[in-house]
Amino acid sequence: MTESLAEHRRIGYARVSTYGQTLDAQLERLRAEGCTKIYREKASGAQSERRELKSLLKALVPGDVVTVTRIDRLARSTFDLFAIVKKMVDAGAQFRSLAEPWADTSNSTGRLMLAVLGGLADVERDLIRTRTAEGRERARARGQRMGRPLKLTPAQRREARDWRATGVTLKELAERYGVARATISRACV
Repeated sequence: MTESLAEHRRIGYARVSTYGQTLDAQLERLRAEGCTKIYREKASGAQSERRELKSLLKALVPGDVVTVTRIDRLARSTFDLFAIVKKMVDAGAQFRSLAEPWADTSNSTGRLMLAVLGGLADVERDLIRTRTAEGRERARARGQRMGRPLKLTPAQRREARDWRATGVTLKELAERYGVARATISRACV
């Protein structure tokens, strides 16, 4: 432990993916590292809504040191890891992982690795965007409709247009088909 870390508030973050797993080993290691406040969570790392992680990020003040036992406890992808660590750094806090000594933003090597992670996250984001666009194009070429499923079948849409032409109101048609008035309005255009 460096002297600079000893001066700052040490905060731990522990997470397990399922309720069958236990946080005990992580909590023990984080306490041994001097973490006085430990945010703990039982949630999948793939979940974007992790309440305890959000609370941790919101509570950070300049000089705090956030510690995890392993980086996979914090994030499941390079993109997520970079985004979360960037929020910590932007708040003036430092980040370190006990299992990965290179993941320590208090030194130049750690900051270099953060920059590399940022580049990798950009590449990952571009690859995802490209694959998604290619997938959409293939689906369109197969004649698949994009977006949410239609509430009304083509036959119901024709029928609603016919009823509308006879003077039936949007409200009445919406009630008849069990949809919103806006749905009927779009169908009758």
